[in-house]
Amino acid sequence: MGSLTGKTALVTGGSRGIGRASAERLGREGALVAVHYGRNTAAADDVTAAIRAAGGAAFTVRAELGTSGDVETLWAEFDRQVLEHGDNAGLDILVNNAGITPRGHIEETTPEAFDEVFAVNVRAPFFLVQQGLKRLRDGGRIINVSSGATRIALTDIIAYGMTKGAIDTFTLTLAKALGHRGITVNSVAPGIIDTDMNASWLRGNDTAEQSAAELSALGRVGRPADVADVVAFLACDDSRWVTGQVIDATGGSQL
Repeated sequence: MGSLTGKTALVTGGSRGIGRASAERLGREGALVAVHYGRNTAAADDVTAAIRAAGGAAFTVRAELGTSGDVETLWAEFDRQVLEHGDNAGLDILVNNAGITPRGHIEETTPEAFDEVFAVNVRAPFFLVQQGLKRLRDGGRIINVSSGATRIALTDIIAYGMTKGAIDTFTLTLAKALGHRGITVNSVAPGIIDTDMNASWLRGNDTAEQSAAELSALGRVGRPADVADVVAFLACDDSRWVTGQVIDATGGSQL
């Protein structure tokens, strides 16, 4: 019996990186995990297979966030499939992890890129929560993945950092709005994590890896599991008295 046995979780962007690590960790704790993904069916199937191989239960949900009808598509697919895994049609844990990180200084950011990052990183989780509230049971958990970029000025991802600032405000306000239902809402703010998203500049580049490691007080680059463990804490009953908070998971970057 894990700490989340009998619970149902939805992890957006769950096919890779922090999302995958979070989905697998919640699965190990006993939750039925809906693994959302946008395009890569094989990667999402691999996650659900890993969860099942470890003794858990999972299914995939496809919806390309940032497009017309994205949230409606996601919830319709979730509703259809969750009933196939039992009579319990509700949701207990929502992890808003999906996001994109376009690089560019302010002079280089186009209106199209700006609109896209806000559509995926801010608009989608806002309306995902709005439409999910009728599914989310009292005493549930909403966990938003933010970023250390809200605390550290990173000029080459300025629009991305703005979206995560919006997410932190969303977290704070939503925690107050849903407190009467016993629902907690928190953000997790990772630093530089060794994921596919960062692979192009981090992996195989000793200089880049060393520079990234030196940003952390702990002297290494973060791993997806470092963040997933914080997500799991916020999802379980041990975190019942924590809400409206941003949990820094940067490994003490630029303290």
